[in-house]
Amino acid sequence: MKTYIKLFAISSLFVLGACSGDFLDTEPSTTKVEENFYKTPADAYQGLVAIYDVLQREAYGGPLLISEQASDDCFGGYGIADAQSDIEWDRFLFVSNKEMNADVWKYAYLGIYRANILLENLSKVNWGTDTALKTRYEAEARFLRAHFHFMAAKMFGDIVPLDHTIAASEFLLPRQSAEVTYALIGNDLKFAADNLSTDNYSQTGNANYGRITKWAAEAYLARTFLFYTGYYKKVDLAGVVTKAQAVTYINDAVSNSGHNLVSDFANLWLAASFDKFAGEDNTEMVWAVRFNGSGKGDWNLNEGNRFQVDIAPRGGAIGPYATGWGGATVTPKLYNAYEPGDTRRDATIIDYKNETYKGNPLNFDAVAREQRQYTGYSWKKYCPINNDAGTSIVEANGGNFQIDNYQDYAIIRFSDVLLMAAELNFEGNPGLALADINRVRDRAFKDTNHRLTTANFTVPAIMKERQLELALEGLRYFDLIRQGMDVTKAAIDNTNADAQFNVTFRTETQGWFPLPQSQIVLSNGTISQNPGW
Repeated sequence: MKTYIKLFAISSLFVLGACSGDFLDTEPSTTKVEENFYKTPADAYQGLVAIYDVLQREAYGGPLLISEQASDDCFGGYGIADAQSDIEWDRFLFVSNKEMNADVWKYAYLGIYRANILLENLSKVNWGTDTALKTRYEAEARFLRAHFHFMAAKMFGDIVPLDHTIAASEFLLPRQSAEVTYALIGNDLKFAADNLSTDNYSQTGNANYGRITKWAAEAYLARTFLFYTGYYKKVDLAGVVTKAQAVTYINDAVSNSGHNLVSDFANLWLAASFDKFAGEDNTEMVWAVRFNGSGKGDWNLNEGNRFQVDIAPRGGAIGPYATGWGGATVTPKLYNAYEPGDTRRDATIIDYKNETYKGNPLNFDAVAREQRQYTGYSWKKYCPINNDAGTSIVEANGGNFQIDNYQDYAIIRFSDVLLMAAELNFEGNPGLALADINRVRDRAFKDTNHRLTTANFTVPAIMKERQLELALEGLRYFDLIRQGMDVTKAAIDNTNADAQFNVTFRTETQGWFPLPQSQIVLSNGTISQNPGW
């Protein structure tokens, strides 16, 4: 049996499949097979690019958009005649579309599969004397394998962890306990953190921007540590990383990475800053998924950021904001959570009722635009924009406004690193923890008058700061469930005179999303649906 790799030069993708039969014993002339492909470092690099490519398969939101709709920061939104699945994510129902999370599962395992393919073939490559390059590729591949495992595990709970490409006899593997999955994640991230160089690629024009670094691995290790130990009430990361080690890693990322905060929070987001935009490869971006508009309307490519259109104003452009589908409307609760003077509010959220453009109010007519769950607020972070002529920048450049938006998705910003450091240092070094969180608040208020003190510095204060700083970045829901079902329910439940805004979080789900029904059917009984679904 041979595994075939079809090479697409444009997007550097690998499409892998398995077949058997005597006719396959002859080496094909038009395709390469795994057995004869991995010979040179250039081959290994193509394999690495294939793993990175899966990151762009966010499709229309993935965990980012799903979790924001499920959190207390957003409702479901979209149009009044649109699919009900968006309301189901919002209201924690599961009524109509039993495949609503299929893409999350599919792309997580595609990424895991591609990572395992490369890792299993690194030893076949002739590295010459450059063994450091082999170690680098292994570290990046193992980081990405950990990322894809974590993407699935934080959505679905117990999953099937895979540290190798599976044989036919393993197609019906059962889910494993969280400890097994997180031990694999922890070991992979630890290897990456310990073996990658101290390079920092977040500089304008750096060709390696978007690649994994030691600093991204240290920060991601802290993120998984906090989620696992919080949700499962454990003292360490599956016996692999102790709290003391997690503290050492995150403090190293704070002190030695070379990353820093951009001086003005608004300049991180194109729709909040326009000509003052700091650029995507700015010093605050520890790790981001890269997108571009090169697809020019080709739906077969995945180069563009496709979730941006989901959260843009419904029914046509309004002011400087380009058109979209009006998904995940922002809750008044989030808007009102910001203190007076906090610059993050107006850089994060479009306020249709009070915001003006060129001296004119935005005048959003929800009825005319058929906007469901209209709150008066939507995403400014990641919102696509128009040029001065009122045309979408994407369309002005020859692209399709639905699939060719190009803003990168920030997975780890340095402000998140500081807030994780504050949380991890809270008990052992409260002075350092307080200094880290106040760096974030100083930037938010553009002064030092809003700093927390020892009197009001608490773990809930850290979680509140995370909500305000990292709103609409796909972290809030997971921050809630790691604090417990009671905290999650208290935050998400919403009662309103208008029934369309009523939300009841169901604790019997334990915070997990439903598995795609197709996976349960295909498992032949080895996988069962998550509780509460």
